[in-house]
Amino acid sequence: MEQYTSVRSPSNRTRNLTHVSPVEVSLQAALEALADPIRRRIVRELAAVPDWTRPCGTFSHLPVAKSTLSHHFSVLRNVGLLEQRDEGARRLNRLRRPEFDERFPGLLGLVVEEDYETET
Repeated sequence: MEQYTSVRSPSNRTRNLTHVSPVEVSLQAALEALADPIRRRIVRELAAVPDWTRPCGTFSHLPVAKSTLSHHFSVLRNVGLLEQRDEGARRLNRLRRPEFDERFPGLLGLVVEEDYETET
């Protein structure tokens, strides 16, 4: 019997995650990433916990589909705000606050201090 080992393309879980350094990010790209209220909420929630303690699956309370949530994580990763690593079946997150603050002083502080109930 033939084996079809390469019929399926690799899943997102098996692909390597790419991380962008905040040094490589323009102010425009950072502002566009933080313009979305769901992404700002993700950032605030990650800022409130220690690094590598919050898996992506714990954000299911946000009012978006799972695929949209994955997109938001990707946007945050692509502007250097978020670092992710796989640990078993979970994808853990780290807010890259020191690196981002060095590149854009004060910007992340404004987001973290924002009251999410007043977002539009």
